[in-house]
Amino acid sequence: MQNYTKKHIKSLKPSATLAINEKCKKLREDGKKVFNFGFGGSPFSIPDKIVSALKDNAHKKEYLPSVGLRDLREAIAKYINRNSNSGRPVNWNTNFRQEDIIIGPGTKQLMFLLQLGFEGDFIFPTGSWVSYEPQAIIAKNKVHWLETSRENNWFPKPEQIEQKIKNIKNKDIILFLNSPNNPTGAVCKNLKEIAEVAKKHKIIILSDEIYTQLQFDEKYNSISEYYPEGTIISSGLSKWLGAGGWRLGFFAVPQKLRNILEMIKILSSESLSAVSAPIQYAAVEAFSNDYSDYLNKTRNILFSVGNYVYTKLKSNKVLITPPQGGFYIMPEFLNLKFKTSQQMCDDILNKTGVALLPGSDFGFKKSRMLARLSYTDFDGDLFLKNISGSKKLDNDFIERYAPNIVEGTKKLSEWSKSL
Repeated sequence: MQNYTKKHIKSLKPSATLAINEKCKKLREDGKKVFNFGFGGSPFSIPDKIVSALKDNAHKKEYLPSVGLRDLREAIAKYINRNSNSGRPVNWNTNFRQEDIIIGPGTKQLMFLLQLGFEGDFIFPTGSWVSYEPQAIIAKNKVHWLETSRENNWFPKPEQIEQKIKNIKNKDIILFLNSPNNPTGAVCKNLKEIAEVAKKHKIIILSDEIYTQLQFDEKYNSISEYYPEGTIISSGLSKWLGAGGWRLGFFAVPQKLRNILEMIKILSSESLSAVSAPIQYAAVEAFSNDYSDYLNKTRNILFSVGNYVYTKLKSNKVLITPPQGGFYIMPEFLNLKFKTSQQMCDDILNKTGVALLPGSDFGFKKSRMLARLSYTDFDGDLFLKNISGSKKLDNDFIERYAPNIVEGTKKLSEWSKSL
């Protein structure tokens, strides 16, 4: 049979996160006990008021502008400005307008259009979200990797970035920065220093802030506060609101990068038409009103469950950093038994039923025994109904409402002791 696939796409495989979720579903359908620590989806339902807004706008059937509903873009601009200027003097450069916002079917598609249209090179720190590099391959972009380490909280040092920039022939560069980070669960502590290097060399930063509202210290940290003219903010509804299936994300693009926004607008109009109208109208409610109570509770649960996993798993055979935000931690298993992290994760799944993603899916060397662990395999709604306040939840509470997390962590810990 003739293969009609373009040569540079033949090496690609389905998205690792989606693939592991489907694999876990299939194993469960076959009657096997599986602990899905591989997929990074929110376990919490969307707040009722936002769901009601979707129902109320279900009759909206018109095509909306390809850049998005104006009311939604205005709400997002105010949302970003309110968060990024919190507790700081208002800097006009950090104030986005509705015309600086573009809506897409998730940030994934907007990132793809950025990669497709940008004439330049890309820098990705390890670990990077699983779709950054495949999108670069599709777009035939040149990628430069920055090695990170646990000692530096899994983020690159400014001098690393500067040296990398100097070694790149093409000076039109976009650096992707994701904090809180997927896959490590770490938060970048040196945003200002990184911003200074980026500004000095006039490179662009794509700040992937999809997990920012789930930062456990409750601080909204954006590198755009230090480098507003050169930072594109990327975020959406999927993580903090539990609305991954709604497929709504946005880019906020500063005025000095207007040509990039115009490029994405054109590509969007020729490929996406527009995001579903009812979802855009409902999203106005999400970005306009106060959902701090919902966020405080979900953050508290994620913080408590994440720290439970960290405490139970860390040992002299498992190196691990406490979670700082999002859904993830990234254990490193000390052993010489496996050649690749994929082999290790396959062995873990076969022997324990615990599904993890190998560090190699996030840009780390295959020989490093790193794995991403998502601690979201529990009934988030049941958890929410039974907590009040923001007090850290004790182990008894977690054992009652997150039994899969407890059992899976125990099995994984026992597996690590056999190394």
